Amino acid sequence: MPSPALRVLTDFKRWATPLPVWSGRLHAADWPLTARHIRTQGGRLLAFWGEDRRAEESAYLVHAAFLIATGIVRTEMVVDPATAVYPSLTSIFPNALRMERALYDLLGIRATGTHDTRPWLRHAAWPADRFPLRTDFPGTDLDVAADRGYAFPPTNSPDLHEIPVGPIHAGIIEPGHFRFQVLGEEILRLEERFGYAHKGVERLFRGLDGAAGARLAGRISGDSTVAYAWSYAQAVEQVAAARVPERAQWLRALCLERERLANHLGDLGAIGNDAGLAFALTQFQALKEEFLRENQRYFGHRYLMDRILPGGVAFDLAATDIAALHGAGRALETAIGHLQEILAEHGGLRDRVVQVGVVSPERAAYLGLMGVAGRASGQAWDLRVQFPPSPYDRLQVRMAVAMDGDVAARMAVRFQEISESLRLQEEILRKLPDGHPYHPLDLREAAGEGIGWVEGWRGEVFFWLRMAQGNIRHCRPQDPSWTLWPVLEEAVLRDIVADFPLINKSFNLSYSGHDL
Repeated sequence: MPSPALRVLTDFKRWATPLPVWSGRLHAADWPLTARHIRTQGGRLLAFWGEDRRAEESAYLVHAAFLIATGIVRTEMVVDPATAVYPSLTSIFPNALRMERALYDLLGIRATGTHDTRPWLRHAAWPADRFPLRTDFPGTDLDVAADRGYAFPPTNSPDLHEIPVGPIHAGIIEPGHFRFQVLGEEILRLEERFGYAHKGVERLFRGLDGAAGARLAGRISGDSTVAYAWSYAQAVEQVAAARVPERAQWLRALCLERERLANHLGDLGAIGNDAGLAFALTQFQALKEEFLRENQRYFGHRYLMDRILPGGVAFDLAATDIAALHGAGRALETAIGHLQEILAEHGGLRDRVVQVGVVSPERAAYLGLMGVAGRASGQAWDLRVQFPPSPYDRLQVRMAVAMDGDVAARMAVRFQEISESLRLQEEILRKLPDGHPYHPLDLREAAGEGIGWVEGWRGEVFFWLRMAQGNIRHCRPQDPSWTLWPVLEEAVLRDIVADFPLINKSFNLSYSGHDL
C-alpha cells in the first residue's frame, strides 16, 4: 500500500507547461510527511515562500518547491491567521531554516518545531509586530536602526576567540557579517548574518505589468541578470500561454552562456589574487573587460541587462556580429588555455587551493549543494542537462564534475565550464535559426500562476509569480545563494582564518540575491 506522502503526490496536477511541474495543496499533517518522502527519494528543497491570501481565502499560504527526479513539485499549505503557525521543514531540509526565519520577518507566520527563531531580514528596519508582505502593511514607521540585540552563539571556552568581520568590508562588496570562533588561527565555528541589503523585492513587484516586472527582475542580482530575466520571462510566458520565437530561444541561451563566461573569468582572477597570485587577477580581469566590451558592442549592454523580455529578446545579431563573435571566442579560448597551464604549474597556488575549503560529496548531497560548488563536490546536476530548456535540448551540454570538493575543484569546474560555454557559443552562433527575435505579448488580461527555472552561472534561479488582469499580484524569486551560504559555514571549518577570503571567493555567493 502506498505511503500517505505517495498518495498525496498522486493527487498533484501536472501543469501544462514546458517545465515538468506538479502542483498541489497539502494539509498541515502531510506537509512534513511529503517533504520527508521527497528527501528519502533524493529530492531537495528549491524555494520556500509565503503569501497573504486573507482577502481571497481568509488564510495565509506557505509554498515550497522541491526538485525530484522527474521535475518540480510545487506544494502549498493553508495557514490559519488565528494561529499563524505551520510545521517546520528544517529537520528534513537544513536550508529551510533561514527561509523560515525570513518568512516570519516578512509575513508574520511562524514555523513550529525549529530551534532558531531569531530575526533574519528585519534588522529593526520596521517594527517587530508589522510584516511587509501582509496586504495591510502601512509602509510607515520604517527605520534604518541596527538590531543590536542579535544573539550570536557564545564561545564555550576561555581558549576560544571571536573575530567579527563586516558587515562593512574593505572592498566594494555588499554588506554581510561573519562571526568566527577560532582556536589560534583554526576556525572552529562560523556564523553568518545577512539582510543588510534587503530591498523588499517581493513587495516592489506588486502591481507591476509584464514589462516593468521584467526590468525589475533583471536587477535583483546584477551578476545574474540574464538568469533572473529569463526565469521571469518563462513564468510570464506560462501565464500567457505564449510561444517564444525560436531565434529568441537561441539568443537567450547565448546570453546565458556569456553571463557564465564573464563571471567565471572574474572569479578565477579573484581566487588567484586571494591566494597571493596577483598575476592571475590582472590577466583574467583584462580578458573579462574585453569580453564585457564585446557585450556592449554586439548586445547593447555590458552585463546584458534588459536583453531578455517576455516574448523574446530586445536585440538581434547581424552576420558581421556573428563572424566577429566567432573570432573573439576562439581568441579567448586560446588565452584561457595558456593561463590554465600557468596556474596548474604554480606550486604556491596549489598549496593554497588543494584540500582547502572542502565539502565532501556526502555533505554536499545532505546540504543541497548546487551549481558550480555542487558539481565540484560530485553533485552531477545541471538543469541544462537533466531538464534542458530550448535550445539546450539540441546542444547536448557536457557537464563539468569534480569530486574533491575543495577550492581547487571549484576552480577546475570553472575552467571546464569556460571551455564548454565557448563551445556552446560557437554552436549557437553556427546554428542560429532565422526569424524574428521578439513577439510582443498581450498581457492585459493575463491571469494565473507561472514558474521559471534557469541554470544560472552560480546555480539554479527559480521564479514563481501570480498574475491577475495583466499585473503581478505576488512573486518569489529565489537565488541559489539561499542554499549555498550555509554551506560556506561548514566549508571553512578546520581551515585557518587567512584562508577564508579564498574559500569565500571560490563560492562567490550573492548578497543582493539573498537580501531580497
